[in-house]
Amino acid sequence: MTERELKRFIRRLKGIRGRHTELVSVYIPAGYSLVDMINQLRSERSTAENIKSKQVRKNVVAALEKIIAHLQAYRETPENGLAVFCGNVAEHEGESNIELFYVIPPQPLKTKIYWCDQRFVLDPLEEMVKERELYGIICLDGREADIAFLRGKKIEPQAHLESIVPGKTHKGGQSAQRFARVREALKHDWLKKVGDAANQIFMREEKDLQGIIVSGPGPVKEEFVKGDYLYARFKNKVIAVVDTGYTGEYGLEETLERARERLKELSVMKEKEILSRFFQALSNNEAIYGKERVKEALEMGAVEILLLSEDLEEEFLELEELAERTGTSVKIISSDTREGRQFKELGGVGGILRYKV
Repeated sequence: MTERELKRFIRRLKGIRGRHTELVSVYIPAGYSLVDMINQLRSERSTAENIKSKQVRKNVVAALEKIIAHLQAYRETPENGLAVFCGNVAEHEGESNIELFYVIPPQPLKTKIYWCDQRFVLDPLEEMVKERELYGIICLDGREADIAFLRGKKIEPQAHLESIVPGKTHKGGQSAQRFARVREALKHDWLKKVGDAANQIFMREEKDLQGIIVSGPGPVKEEFVKGDYLYARFKNKVIAVVDTGYTGEYGLEETLERARERLKELSVMKEKEILSRFFQALSNNEAIYGKERVKEALEMGAVEILLLSEDLEEEFLELEELAERTGTSVKIISSDTREGRQFKELGGVGGILRYKV
């Protein structure tokens, strides 16, 4: 299953709401015993016989039996685990329509879940399809440096370096001026070492790198940014320089906290930029809006970027499927900005064209 297919699966299940606590969610992590899960569900089925409401009891028991039957079709747990959802999806009170949905996710499941509620539990799947923006972090002072990637919300340390730059006080008979010169030379070599390491690390993910945050206690980080220690293309990606009390693991965590507002601003800015491009293209007849016009253009392969309002995304699943088949990128637009609300008022669907139609 592709990420886009998983997104559609999630949206479909999010639209289902039980009339009572009778929607069952089961997550079986990668490597977990299928037999143990089936035995647990059989135990839960026995417990469900004690539910007071006859209708709810009937629906929960039926859902559990359907899930057990589905799991028995597998010889073992799939490599990435398995998520199964089942319950009464009938629209009217008193009716019963027990449907089962399942997915083998594109990434390994790590959590075992059994839960019965009015909604399906979708958090572990939603975590897999979150947009994972990539940023670089350099946290340094005169003694040590840590280089890491921030992928989504996860910090991925890449390198830890230590310097031999002495403190500002000196020992022995060296003159203060000579000691200062030696110290500056060593500091230059240290910052060059950090820059060289960062350049090599960031080159590995250069295509997806959104920006770089430089942090640390004291003034060394500012000297690093002002100097020519990073390649020019990486220096131009520095989006924030923030103060931290520490380096090392704590320093990386502190960097994320101190830069959070800046990262949030950047996400909003990117959305504003794509909408600005859309409205500009609209004035030049290089963009269109409205479901039918966009659908027609997608079928022709004429849409470069499909824009959908997140508040109305459920209504446009057909367009997303068309976009997938024609190699069109999809951007989901929030209503958090003035431009986003304006786009929603246009109908919440638009396309930037590859060529005029």
